[in-house]
Amino acid sequence: MADIKHLEDLVTQVRRDILRMVHKVNSGHPGGSLGCAEFFVALYNELMERNESFEMDGIGEDLFFLSNGHISPVYYSVLARVGYFPVDELNTFRLINSRLQGHPTTHEGLPGVRIASGSLGQGMSVALGAAQAKKLNNDNHLVYSLHGDGELQEGQNWEAIMYAAGNKVDNIISTIDLNGQQIDGSTDTVLPMGSIKGKFEAFGWDVLEIKDGNNVEAILNGMSEAKSRTGKGKPVCVLLHTVMGNGVDFMMHTHAWHGKAPNDEQLEIGLAQNAETLGDY
Repeated sequence: MADIKHLEDLVTQVRRDILRMVHKVNSGHPGGSLGCAEFFVALYNELMERNESFEMDGIGEDLFFLSNGHISPVYYSVLARVGYFPVDELNTFRLINSRLQGHPTTHEGLPGVRIASGSLGQGMSVALGAAQAKKLNNDNHLVYSLHGDGELQEGQNWEAIMYAAGNKVDNIISTIDLNGQQIDGSTDTVLPMGSIKGKFEAFGWDVLEIKDGNNVEAILNGMSEAKSRTGKGKPVCVLLHTVMGNGVDFMMHTHAWHGKAPNDEQLEIGLAQNAETLGDY
């Protein structure tokens, strides 16, 4: 049974990591990273069946693909906190020759990262390819992916979504981070998408929603339900309702912190709202 208190403490520490990484180089994307902290912590600590040592082929374990690669701070923090690389390497975020670039890359061989991502709209296609490879290899493990709601405005997604249902790729769980914000404003202002649930269902997916996507227990329950729906002929979509900037009051509910770093005073306010739990790097 999951230790919810420990997971929540880890979420708090991940939020601290995100703030400190982005502040140090005055660059990065804190808003979406903060909003997905609970999801990443739950995924990597409880939900995924993964090997302790990283192998690029991922045979015999669940795989995860981050499509909206600009939220790399939360990805790097969680990968480090579960032991894929030293936590103090977070100090190198976005520095020249670092393995921790602004968008995840593969050429430096960072454990946990299987694709370069951040060219929005492409992650679904990659995840589906990996899912079909597992079927060809008689590997019964799952493929997980994460996508931004604004990212769904990219057309390639919908080709992939149509392909997944048409080919009964039922060993994938694709989660959509529904925070309603993107770089230039709310998603409804930039390009209204109507009912995302209705669209996925019309394209032949099995869709479920996690209404409180910033609650660890709700995520564990919802994703466990999603897992139970795999293997039944349809790809599975999870609509994860989150708050951009969650956990730092002045960053919440606004697109303004999509790609903006906190200054010294703002960093201290954010850290004060997230008391240290497991130790800073």
